[in-house]
Amino acid sequence: MLSLKKASLALVAAAVLAGCSSAPPLDNAPVEDKGAATAGQGAGAGGAGQSTVGGVDLNNSAANGQGPVGVARIVYFDFDSYSVKADAQSMLDAHARFLKANPSRKVMLEGNTDNRGGREYNLALGQKRAEAVRRSLTVLGVSDSQLEAVSFGKEKLAAEGNSEDAHAQNRRVELNYR
Repeated sequence: MLSLKKASLALVAAAVLAGCSSAPPLDNAPVEDKGAATAGQGAGAGGAGQSTVGGVDLNNSAANGQGPVGVARIVYFDFDSYSVKADAQSMLDAHARFLKANPSRKVMLEGNTDNRGGREYNLALGQKRAEAVRRSLTVLGVSDSQLEAVSFGKEKLAAEGNSEDAHAQNRRVELNYR
């Protein structure tokens, strides 16, 4: 009877300890494949719409190591979020077209956060942001072997200060071609 009580007590203690240790809620970034679902929709719905996505230089920029010319290289995020916003979609489409046309090119996805919060939490959040961009690019057809996701957390601030504008500039993933 005594060993049963000890076993029960040990089980309860293990359950309590397991409940106390929790990771930040950073699972399953929502990434949707809207490529096929939204074809033919948008400006002038009915099939007569004009695309707002500009052309991408697929050849010239591949020679100089820069990636697609004239395309932004930073995806911004909301506070404490790792969801890729809809306004980044056309930029990611352009990068995906470039990477698919240049299969030997690789891109480093560098996740960053603002300077609020602890070091470990921000490293995890930066990694989740980089992985969310990675998933978005693979959904668009980019080979996973061309992508590397890393986190700098709050170590590489783009803007100093504690204003909301500075924080917004720091919540980002930078695409750096190698």
